[in-house]
This record gives sequence, structure tokens and C-alpha cells, in this order.
Amino acid sequence: MQSIYQRIEHLIESRGMTKKAFCESLGISTGNFGDWKRGKTTPSTNKLIEIAAFFSVSLDWLIIGKGSPSSGVMEIREGYGTEAADGEAVQVEGLSDQEKQFIKEYVEFTEYRKHKNNRAE
Repeated sequence: MQSIYQRIEHLIESRGMTKKAFCESLGISTGNFGDWKRGKTTPSTNKLIEIAAFFSVSLDWLIIGKGSPSSGVMEIREGYGTEAADGEAVQVEGLSDQEKQFIKEYVEFTEYRKHKNNRAE
């Protein structure tokens, strides 16, 4: 069975990126990425969500290798009760209610943090 790292590596290669460019795009240190490769650590839940969104793959596939990378139903974020004027999509197939709630809270927190940072500038 493939590891999370191997699936991430597959996505990087399929997009024709370098590992360094991937790390820079998602704010991952190369040392941390190397730890994932060696199995010393694994990406945090928040980072897994970012990676899945970056490559438009399902979390199920990224985390456990279930299904295909592109399987999943796309839903509008409004389905989570958040405002999404831009119609941004989130993959939710196979997620529990608790996981959906976590994603909703993460999106709301990210929007709050972005708003707070914009006010500070």
C-alpha cells in the first residue's frame, strides 16, 4: 500500500512540478517534507486539506488511498452554511458529519485570519 507521502509525490510528478516548487507553493519546509518521506512525521490535518485542495483530489484518496484521486462529488461551500460568492467548490464525498464540520470551521477560521491580516496592513 502506498503512503501519504507516495500519493503526494505522485501528484507532484503528475503535475510536472518539482518538490521544491510544491513546498514553496504550500509553505512547507523541505526539511518537513523530507520527514514525511522518511515516515518520521505526517502532514497535519490542515496541511492535508490544503494539499487536497491544491491538487483537487479527495481527502479519502490522499489519506488512505481509497478510490481514485479525482473521485468525489463537488459541492458549493454554501452547503456548509458559509458564504461563497465565488462559488468555490469543496469535495465532500465520503466525509463524516464531524469531518464536514471541521472543514467548515477551518474555512471560517481561514477567512477570519485573512480578514484580520488585511486590517493589520
